[in-house]
Amino acid sequence: MSKWITKLIVYILLFYYLLFGTNYAVANQNANVDTQQLNAISGIEQLANAEYSFKENIKEDFWRYRETIKGRDKLEGVFTIYRDEEDDKIYLELKPEQLNKNYLCTVTLESGIGESGIYSGLPLQDFLFYFRRVNNNLHFVVRNVKFRTEQDKPESRSLARSFSDSVLYALEIESIDPYSKNILIDLNNLLMQDFPGLTSLLKYYLRADYRLEENRSYFGDIDSFPFNLEIESVYSFSSPEGAYLVTLPDSRALTLKVHYSFSQLPENNGYVPRLADDRVGYFITAFQDFSKNNGKEPFVRYINRWHLEPSDPKAPLSPPKKPIIFWIENAVPWEYRDAIREGVLMWNQAFAKAGFQNAIEVRQMPDDADWHPADVRYNTIRWFNSLDAGFARGQVRVNPLTGEILDADIIVDANMVRSIQQEYRALMKSRINCQEFKIANQELQNNNINPAAQCINDNFPWTINTGLLTSQPDADFCYGAEFSHQAAMGALALSLLRDTTPNSDEMKEYLHQYIRSLIAHEVGHTLGLRHNFHGSTMLAPQELNNTEITHTKGLVASVMDYLPVNIAPQGTQQGDYFPTVVGPYDQWAIEYGYKPHPDMPAQAIIPEAEKDFLEQIALASPQPELSYATDEDIWDINPLANVWDMSSDVLVYSQWQMDNARVMWQRLGQHYPLRGESYSDLRVLFNSILKYYFRNASLLTQYIGGQSFGRHHADENIRPSFVPVSLEKQRQVLANLQEYVFAEDAFSFPAQLLNQLAPSRWQHWGSFIPVSRLDYPIHERIQRFQAVILRSLLDSDRLNRLRDIEFKTTPGQVLSMPELFNTLQKNIWTEVIDTREAKSISSIRRSLQREHLNILLEMVLRTTDVPEDARTLAWFELRQLRNVIDASLKHQNENLDIYTLAHLEETSDRITKALNAGLVSR
Repeated sequence: MSKWITKLIVYILLFYYLLFGTNYAVANQNANVDTQQLNAISGIEQLANAEYSFKENIKEDFWRYRETIKGRDKLEGVFTIYRDEEDDKIYLELKPEQLNKNYLCTVTLESGIGESGIYSGLPLQDFLFYFRRVNNNLHFVVRNVKFRTEQDKPESRSLARSFSDSVLYALEIESIDPYSKNILIDLNNLLMQDFPGLTSLLKYYLRADYRLEENRSYFGDIDSFPFNLEIESVYSFSSPEGAYLVTLPDSRALTLKVHYSFSQLPENNGYVPRLADDRVGYFITAFQDFSKNNGKEPFVRYINRWHLEPSDPKAPLSPPKKPIIFWIENAVPWEYRDAIREGVLMWNQAFAKAGFQNAIEVRQMPDDADWHPADVRYNTIRWFNSLDAGFARGQVRVNPLTGEILDADIIVDANMVRSIQQEYRALMKSRINCQEFKIANQELQNNNINPAAQCINDNFPWTINTGLLTSQPDADFCYGAEFSHQAAMGALALSLLRDTTPNSDEMKEYLHQYIRSLIAHEVGHTLGLRHNFHGSTMLAPQELNNTEITHTKGLVASVMDYLPVNIAPQGTQQGDYFPTVVGPYDQWAIEYGYKPHPDMPAQAIIPEAEKDFLEQIALASPQPELSYATDEDIWDINPLANVWDMSSDVLVYSQWQMDNARVMWQRLGQHYPLRGESYSDLRVLFNSILKYYFRNASLLTQYIGGQSFGRHHADENIRPSFVPVSLEKQRQVLANLQEYVFAEDAFSFPAQLLNQLAPSRWQHWGSFIPVSRLDYPIHERIQRFQAVILRSLLDSDRLNRLRDIEFKTTPGQVLSMPELFNTLQKNIWTEVIDTREAKSISSIRRSLQREHLNILLEMVLRTTDVPEDARTLAWFELRQLRNVIDASLKHQNENLDIYTLAHLEETSDRITKALNAGLVSR
């Protein structure tokens, strides 16, 4: 409205007021306006001026808004984006109804550096967020989903006051459309700073201070779709000193690409959260519900699962309305795509039992695809390369309010198959080989940490909280590193035990089975399933290579176990190396998670209404093939809940594998190295066989003081939660350990082989010569492995369990601490105990005896924490040992060599001083 029109209106109103006003007066023939009338006229003028000013402000806001988006490309979708690549500015437009609304943010490390934990494809974080306007700022707020209540209950008034959301950023509002009220913000202020916490991540893993260089950082591809916004940010970092990295041309500067997905949560799609049950292994979404004050359990737990609906709810077997579709990334090598496809589709057998036909589909990503693998609309199986990773991992994005899985990705490092593909000679020497690291780490040994259990619960590489970056539960990195070693060992076994050539059909089939099994395990995670370390114990040892059983029932009860390669013992026809079908537990778990409720429409179901229906499925859990034990259940107590074991009788299985290893190292020097190749390959292979041998020996230790543990619920059948391992089996374990680990003839290597174990002499990036002895340290390796097993048998936790089991069990039915101490001492000191004639002691045995002596002395001198009964038993055993040593030295020292004589005299002297020191201290 123009200014002159506004003035005209004011004059008309004034004339109207003068003509009809009641307060008008004439004095002395002059028309004078009194003060009240003048004030009224002034107020009308002020209103007109205010209206004019308001209109001017609207016009100014409108032109500011138009100038901000002028000349920029417009991308419409869940959020509207305006971008001009010339100034690298990106504006996000928010509608008023989008304020205070929940959205899901997922952050993926799209490109890494290929070493030291910084790998492409790894998830950084996913969380629920909303935008909130406060004055002229827009807050980016992470929603607190841990605590909830029903909105219509009084508790809802206190919830917001009690638990805070997290305001991560306050973004200045650039402009507002005065008509639509849409808000514009500059995304550079949000995503061109260290939004994912990469600075802390780099400092933690690279041990160097890297800073973000904003002038070298920029936005990559951006796409906006109806339900999701996909943005790539490319971050440049610099460090004056750099870090010790070999994959970068100059470690003072590096670039990381991060992919962001901001997506709308599904609404009113008919999804019903499903209650979790501790007998069935699913990842869960848990929260505290303050509306339920009368329940015994403050938490509500939903399983994480996909939204599957049958197209025909009345049919016993129906295709889903919307199947789960996995896309094989176009970067996956052609030769592995069939095996990957089969590994995914293995799960359709389980879904069929739940009533779904072809619940999962696999498609190939075209070479010219116009979408990105990190796009949340696509579930992808991705391939990446690294120097030292060697793992695969299945990861999902979940609606944190309901547990509905929205997106899944599986990443596979090329190192997982490279060690097999390169004809066994390049067995991966990964720096994240958990078992090797744990055994070599003396600190872990001294603190009595179970190497196998520690490996499984190792969350490498995401173990720290760096802003948005938090630890990822149940990571499969150790599985990847060790599984690739297992697979390479299986290929080596084929070469040495069956003379299989690298290009043979048998080797190709072996590789196919390996990749298929690897993918099936990771797909299981993306379906919501946790590990089941009880899964490998379904079949008896004699059934493992019977394909009539393994092709129908399965090789294992669950592919969610950490499975070794199934190498048949000598003289047995080889069966399946890895599972070809999912097992009974897998089918049962999928039935629990996905079988539709048969009696009511989905719209009428609330989670609690399914309890009876789900309980009927879970009641089958006591069946042996449905036993479930996951990561937190394998802390050195249940010998059947273990990793890298196989069959219902691990004593037999491990003996088979140790016998296989003995044959392999006898034949190794005859087959390798191939003509013209370095002897350093031979050293790598020998190391691998030796570690395989001891890994199988370590499986036996869990039987000592072991107890089976069942996740039982109370019913008419009374079943104990804990059942100790029988006395006969524990005695057999001690006998096997004596024969395969502690005996003088346990290790018999061809002398020529040991003299051929030359190290690599290549010194350059990616190939480092270790600072250690040039020749092979055979004594050190054997002594280290023996020490780990011996200390595990006598660690504090195991001794405490033995004492408790004795208290809970009829005497004479379980292994006692005195029998354990006495048996070990007799086995380790055989040369001076129960012998009529003293004899010289070999160097390997002397090292073992010193380790045993050190353990007992530590107990007596109270430098280690063990039960008091264990201290007194150690004192008793040391006195007995000193007596027999002194007797042997007194009567038969002329038959002993100097090594043995010095060893026994020093042992006796150390015992005497320790026992005297113990008496003085008391």
